[in-house]
Amino acid sequence: MATIAKLQQIIDNSHSIVFFGGAGVSTESGIPDFRSVDGLYNQKYDYPPEEILSHTFFVKKTTEFYRFYRDKMLFFDKKPNPAHVKLAELEQTGKLSAVVTQNIDGLHQAAGSKRVYELHGSILRNYCCKCRKFYSAEFIRNSEDVPHCTCGGIVKPDVVLYEESLDNSVVSGALHAIRTADTLIIAGTSLTVYPAAGFIRCFCGDKIVLINRDATPYDSHADLVFHDKVGEVLGKLKVND
Repeated sequence: MATIAKLQQIIDNSHSIVFFGGAGVSTESGIPDFRSVDGLYNQKYDYPPEEILSHTFFVKKTTEFYRFYRDKMLFFDKKPNPAHVKLAELEQTGKLSAVVTQNIDGLHQAAGSKRVYELHGSILRNYCCKCRKFYSAEFIRNSEDVPHCTCGGIVKPDVVLYEESLDNSVVSGALHAIRTADTLIIAGTSLTVYPAAGFIRCFCGDKIVLINRDATPYDSHADLVFHDKVGEVLGKLKVND
């Protein structure tokens, strides 16, 4: 049976922890995931969310893309939860070497984490497709219809849409962190979204901890499994200098 005491012992004995997280890390901050009962996949729109959030849809139906994006993907009032905070504390003590996240909300950095590999990008970064000028998320929110740069180009969120490839430098950094870690904490992810879910196969360290509300295909490979909310589990840890 998984207990906080067992997790605490693993943390205390670790020297290079990597945290691999998915949507379930941010749901406790009020950000819906895609596949839960009340997630975006189960809400009604003219098009399925997975189609709207594709490169093809962005190119062909740009106005509709931004209407959905502003309504459902921009979260300005959400704050880090105990999971984000605890991970930042673990990094400050030198226990945690990196966070690898599938989330695009920037809450890890808001909590104080410095070494964060955002596999799917971030809503906080937006660039002109023509001249690459940077724009804030507020610019996207406050613009009407399709946001345009001063040069006339379309300003696109720096998020990885369906049909797009992950950033090579982010992938390389994340894989290196996972390969060199002695403990891997996997949390808030169903481990069904590829290629990101395949990253954990590169782990060669000692302990794997899995925290997810529902069972995953990787439960049998973990040393410790919690079927609980991520923040509720991590929030109980003591961070020792």
